[in-house]
Amino acid sequence: MGLLCAAVLLLLLGDGEAACGYQSCPVTKPDMLNVHLIPHTHDDVGWLKTVDQYFFGVRNDIQHAGVQYILDSVIPELLADSRKRFIYVEVVFFARWWELQTESMRQAVRQLVAEGRLEFVNGGWCMNDEAAAHYSSIIDQMSLGLHFLKETFGECGRPRVAWHIDPFGHSREQASLFAQMGYDGFFLGRIDYQDKAHREAVREMEQLWRASGSLEPPVADLFTGVLPNGYNPPMSLCWDQSCSDDPIVDDDSDENNVKSLVTYFLGVAAGQSKHYRTNHIAMTMGSDFQYENANLWYKNMDKLIKHVNAQQLHGNKVHVFYSTPSCYLWELNQANLSWSVKYDDFFPYADGAHHFWTGYFTSRPALKRYERLSNNFLQVCNQLEVLAGKQANFGPYGNSSSYELRKAMGVAQHHDAVSGTAKQHVTNDYAKQLSSGWDACQVVVSNALASIGGSKENFMFCTYLNISICPLTEAAHTFVVFVYNPLPRPVSQNIRLPVNGSHYSVTAPDGREVPNEIIPVSSFTWNVRRGRGNAINELVFQASAPPLGYSSYTISRVPGGIPAHSKLLKNLYEQTLPKRQQPSWEIQNEHLRVLFDPKTGLLKEIQNLDKSISLPVSQNFFWYNASAGNDVNGQASGAYIFRPNNSEAFPIGKGVHSYQVKTRVVQEVYQNFSSWCSQVVRLYAGQPYVELEWTVGPIPIRDGLGKEIITRFDTNLQTDGRFYTDANGREILERRRDYRATWNLSQTEPVAGNYYPVNSRIYIKDQKVQLTVLTDRSQGGSSLADGSLELMVHRRLLYDDWRGVGEPLLEPGIYHDGIVVRGRHLLLLDTAESSAEQHRLLAQQEFMAPQLVLVPSGGSPHEPGQHSLKQFSALHRALPSNIHLLTLAQWGPDSILLRLEHQFERGESVNGSLPVTINLMNLFSSFNIVTVQEMNLAANQKREDMRRLLWQSDAGMASYRSGRKLDPTKITLQPMEIRTFLAQIQQERHL
Repeated sequence: MGLLCAAVLLLLLGDGEAACGYQSCPVTKPDMLNVHLIPHTHDDVGWLKTVDQYFFGVRNDIQHAGVQYILDSVIPELLADSRKRFIYVEVVFFARWWELQTESMRQAVRQLVAEGRLEFVNGGWCMNDEAAAHYSSIIDQMSLGLHFLKETFGECGRPRVAWHIDPFGHSREQASLFAQMGYDGFFLGRIDYQDKAHREAVREMEQLWRASGSLEPPVADLFTGVLPNGYNPPMSLCWDQSCSDDPIVDDDSDENNVKSLVTYFLGVAAGQSKHYRTNHIAMTMGSDFQYENANLWYKNMDKLIKHVNAQQLHGNKVHVFYSTPSCYLWELNQANLSWSVKYDDFFPYADGAHHFWTGYFTSRPALKRYERLSNNFLQVCNQLEVLAGKQANFGPYGNSSSYELRKAMGVAQHHDAVSGTAKQHVTNDYAKQLSSGWDACQVVVSNALASIGGSKENFMFCTYLNISICPLTEAAHTFVVFVYNPLPRPVSQNIRLPVNGSHYSVTAPDGREVPNEIIPVSSFTWNVRRGRGNAINELVFQASAPPLGYSSYTISRVPGGIPAHSKLLKNLYEQTLPKRQQPSWEIQNEHLRVLFDPKTGLLKEIQNLDKSISLPVSQNFFWYNASAGNDVNGQASGAYIFRPNNSEAFPIGKGVHSYQVKTRVVQEVYQNFSSWCSQVVRLYAGQPYVELEWTVGPIPIRDGLGKEIITRFDTNLQTDGRFYTDANGREILERRRDYRATWNLSQTEPVAGNYYPVNSRIYIKDQKVQLTVLTDRSQGGSSLADGSLELMVHRRLLYDDWRGVGEPLLEPGIYHDGIVVRGRHLLLLDTAESSAEQHRLLAQQEFMAPQLVLVPSGGSPHEPGQHSLKQFSALHRALPSNIHLLTLAQWGPDSILLRLEHQFERGESVNGSLPVTINLMNLFSSFNIVTVQEMNLAANQKREDMRRLLWQSDAGMASYRSGRKLDPTKITLQPMEIRTFLAQIQQERHL
């Protein structure tokens, strides 16, 4: 249908007063079964095609899908009939479509939204993944989409319902975040097949999810419903152009099928109602990229509604009508029932006995790391954009903003992006978008550092430092390193820079000489670089940076000096050496001693010297043989599915070739497991944890076997089948092997069925001792035997797993022989009662790591007479260690978005779990706060205006406390609480 002119549009809309939200819901019939038809489309933000390919409708040879045509087709249908409704989810697509519309069409759409007939649900930039996404990035992508809706449509654009119909398992933290964003309910499409069968049998498809063990109910309570058909329409009732179901024929024709279809529909409705508790049920009328020809759908649904409701004259008690998720939710709330309460999460997800969707917890580990690094850089960019003001956006290095990287990160949270489940060319496009965002933010950071620091420099960003490549440091005799710390507390960071000299001086901002060492670049790194970069050494030193600020270190090459190799205590161990010749293998610093088995070269024991704890720990790399399908079931391991062909994991090497490097700054053991797997075990001076830097790949496949690579830690801890993983980087959940809290599990895959997402940490413990492993990206992990802990670090597979992506997870990489992945695990050994004090702060420093910016010496003043600052902090004082500055970002010309977070759970730390009160008004030195308004978590509603629906539960009715009057000089945060503020500010200049 063509677009109508503005006059006709306004005529169709009428002059009546608009009513959105629950006021706009259709009238229902209390004495009947009310069937809510929910017209919708599910538009993946990249999957089989890129975001642009999906929007414009190109590459239909891959998949017929064009999002712009969906919206072009639906809007006229809504305008032509006031009964019709439609919901939309993915704001990245809608925002793009909106830019292309005329003002008359925009006005018409605003009216539809104001009438509640075009309803936004979820409302994030995308529908994010729930396993691999970090809470910081989830909040950002949701805020990005919701801000667009708020600015474009006002209060009527604010979604009431969260809608995650396609993510592959559901996180408790996700529900908590949604509740804090003001959502009244949450609808899911996918849950475990055993879980669903149980819920249907006991009519528990809808319940209250208590999504936090720390936040006081009902702050993190969220009513949650499981949809009956995933997100598809009932069988035989799909009327999209992509479907083959018969249309409804109600003419005088031999093809007339009204009677049979009405009878069938009534049967479907009756069957569905047996699994739900009220006289209201919902049917999702749509699916992937449907409604390009909306007339097909609406014409047939019109007939369905007409002919089903006509049966009411003959005593039938079914009432069917166009509706939305929020209108359905409203009716459930009005039913005044008491609902059961869920306390755990929906991981892992399986859609069949041998079909566990636990492979994507690790799939595409390089993209997962790039996404995590990009979030780190985005927070740095956001902060400096605020601290430098407009000079960050308009300066000597160009005009730019953080918006490009915000959008790219929003896309990267999609449930086929960070999850690693898109086609290879789409994955490449996700990385390309992130790279473009980095380019834009590098301009912002350069402008900001020049403005704040007072000197125009040739700022350089060495993004390949993890493989010892940086042209500046390799060639220059003198250069400066800016270490910017995005955390609100001072941090120390061990810096490693590729160099070609053998002796350097490192000077701190105060003129102090900093101890440093030169270590030869390892053969592991030479192999990964493949001719890129020519540094033969690494300069290692410890840098410190003030809270929310930077320190600059001047590095100069010194002539002469003792050659690097002779400075080192370097031992080369060959496995073939006779036992009597084997050296003593251990590394040690002030806090820890790490011992290695002299026979195998493998990690043997860790000792915490501060606490007098000694724990035997054996660590090795193994591989599972990925199933290609077998006689039991044809399911293969793929991008989504993890299915080893048996429960045995094979060691990559029974012993390792090793050598040691010991200096005053760092002690290291280099372990070579095979030609494609190596590791460096490190202890830096003063560091209370062990660092394991692993390098895996290219994974060999010439033997015809797909491989899933794990690192495993075996101890003598008595763990009783229990282990612990984080939820999206925040609260910790207890896991039990071969167990589910809400139903009696029939375990069919003893390995894959016990894997859980590990976003930032996993640990095992007994009554006294805890071993914690921190990750630098999302991975899958488990404890398959008492005292054992494993993490999957990489996977390369030869078969598709038949979940739609249509290609095996081969990841050829730029050299076409398989991608190489390098990462870090941090090991903490402490008492069970004290471990949170370490892992909370260290995990935070992992995802908000200091950003290095390098410059050659000899810049010019940013402004005439401006002095250069070698050190800077934007805070008058550091925040307490248990308080995190989660967000500091530009919101408007003179306003900022500010989030403060208490990062400890209730009761997990004697000191860390205490409430904290801070004064917001005199916290910052770079700007003055003029006014403050507290908002919900997504910053799209004033906190004082939040009026979420209340639900009676089996745990009782929790009610909201009366709104507290905001005193910005006394901001109190309870454990796990995030408080969000919009502040008007006035910049201070540092000259």
